[in-house]
Amino acid sequence: MPIHPFWIIAIVVVVLIVFGPGRLPELGGAIGKAMREFRKATSELTSEVTHSTQPVTPPPSAAAPPAAPAPTESTPSQGSESASPSNR
Repeated sequence: MPIHPFWIIAIVVVVLIVFGPGRLPELGGAIGKAMREFRKATSELTSEVTHSTQPVTPPPSAAAPPAAPAPTESTPSQGSESASPSNR
């Protein structure tokens, strides 16, 4: 249901009569501040709900450093020559 221009004009006239032209900037600032606070609260609530529904995973590098690859049998590592059965 669209708002008819007559109703908008009627609301503006009533606001002018009730508050007066001197307090309109003050009233507009208060309404703007309230709208900013409402948007901030809704965005914080949305991000909190989104964050709480996501599974918790630890950071990949914070738990432990990556393990070094294991040496293969074809290439002996240093220090293993004396422990190998062929040198005994």
